[in-house]
Amino acid sequence: MSLQQQIMDAMKIAMKGKDSQALEALRAVKSALLIAQTATGSKEEISEDEELKILQKQVKQRKDSAAIYSEQGRADLAEPELLQAAVIEKFLPQQLSEEEVAKVVDAIIAETGATSMKDMGKVMGMANGKLAGKADGKTISTIVKARLV
Repeated sequence: MSLQQQIMDAMKIAMKGKDSQALEALRAVKSALLIAQTATGSKEEISEDEELKILQKQVKQRKDSAAIYSEQGRADLAEPELLQAAVIEKFLPQQLSEEEVAKVVDAIIAETGATSMKDMGKVMGMANGKLAGKADGKTISTIVKARLV
């Protein structure tokens, strides 16, 4: 079943359950997917990698917003953002732990022979390719920076 169909099914369940937070999050994802699909001007489906990037972007936006609201003492606004992020995360593949990401990054560093921060771009490019959808870019970047001192 395609991601768009899964989103539609989840929207129906949210409507029946009168879950406004889930419905709002799912509508935003559906909108982002439709925009990405029509951006090319064709009716073709977008790739699974593109779908994952869109979902990750939606989750990141909500978590960033929640962090800002929390810093400003607005828990009433942060909570819905976190709930929506949790709804969207259900459609992402299982995220790798930091230890698992570190193992992949170590393997890439060994493979490329990277030794300093000058090589960070090369390592990040390969790491983002291998870990697409399985880890967020911030986690990958933090680990790469720690390894390439």
